[in-house]
Amino acid sequence: MTERGRAALDRDAGSLSIGSSSLHWDGDTLVATIDEVSAPIPSRVRGTVRLTPQALVADSLALDPGGRHRWRPIAPRARVEVTMDQPGVSWSGTGYLDSNAGTEALEDGFADWDWSRAHLSRDTVVLYDGVRRDGSSFALALRIAPDGTVEHVDAPPRFRLPTSGWRMARGTRVDAGETATVARTWEDSPFYVRSALRTRLFGEACDAVHESLSLDRFRSPVVRLMLPFRMPRRG
Repeated sequence: MTERGRAALDRDAGSLSIGSSSLHWDGDTLVATIDEVSAPIPSRVRGTVRLTPQALVADSLALDPGGRHRWRPIAPRARVEVTMDQPGVSWSGTGYLDSNAGTEALEDGFADWDWSRAHLSRDTVVLYDGVRRDGSSFALALRIAPDGTVEHVDAPPRFRLPTSGWRMARGTRVDAGETATVARTWEDSPFYVRSALRTRLFGEACDAVHESLSLDRFRSPVVRLMLPFRMPRRG
């Protein structure tokens, strides 16, 4: 999550480099080469992540009426292989790849959002709820088939999750009459929380990756002063 200047960027049709880290396609596999220094305690982070999509979605979805923010669940299901040299760890499993793009800063377009992704026995479910800066809200519930076909479905009821260590509000959706629990919190910051959930969606018990983002908090001058300690800025 290092912030870098414009001169550190190099991009063409098949690759993207930011500083000493890069993304490129090797046939059907997206390869991320990581070479960074962690924060706030400096240490080397070096390794490779290989992501091979098992389903691809071609279209992106507008998150606001003016189309200033678009989201695309590029690979709702993928095979991921992680090999780190520093620290010396590796693992593999099922993953996911998406992208957000826009013509204005996120905090100018949104106040907050909750997002989650769950792999069911066949389909992938993605739930996306947010409040725009003008006070209007959006709610997306997608079931994505193994061939990448996207089906918009009725969203299950909202469910309130426990607040995080930084008192971040968290919410999700779960089948009527069921509950969701936080199995683990991976990232807990004043404005962003990423967690693993145990939940039930469309009749199936499943695990989900979940995130909550507060862009009102992100706008706070105090939070902006804290950011460089976790997201270093380098030329």
